[in-house]
Amino acid sequence: MSKKHDKESKGRGSLDVKKTVKLLNHILEMELAGVVRYTHYSMMVYGYHRIPIVGWLRAQAQESLAHAHQAGEYVTHLGEHPSLGIGPLLETEAHEIGDILRESLEHEGKTFDLYRELLDVVEGKSVMLEEYCREMLRLEEQHQGEVDKMLRKPGDIGKFKH
Repeated sequence: MSKKHDKESKGRGSLDVKKTVKLLNHILEMELAGVVRYTHYSMMVYGYHRIPIVGWLRAQAQESLAHAHQAGEYVTHLGEHPSLGIGPLLETEAHEIGDILRESLEHEGKTFDLYRELLDVVEGKSVMLEEYCREMLRLEEQHQGEVDKMLRKPGDIGKFKH
């Protein structure tokens, strides 16, 4: 065995694969729930601004699907089985755009926390998974910022108060 290969094995051996896969599968499930949520939300938008909001929601569904796929690929990269489950899908019956955005913000916050937890587990143990977590955290934070801006009243500069 080469020294390089031996180093890689040691680095990988320090990774808690079981905990990493559990978190990746939870992320996969939450992202799949996001696909369903955003798709549902896109069908429930009415009013003058329907077309651009529906387009934005459908784009979010596609992004969630891409994120789910990525999490599942990392599970199989680690030699494990991706979950066939899906995260929580609570139907609140609240379909005003502000309600939809607040629900979205809550769901995204939970997903953000999972990426943060995964980063804590893989940091210093897998550059690939560290970079993945950091990119997902960046994207989730950016998305939360966009939703926050959408929830503000025109002219309000300060962050949305939940």
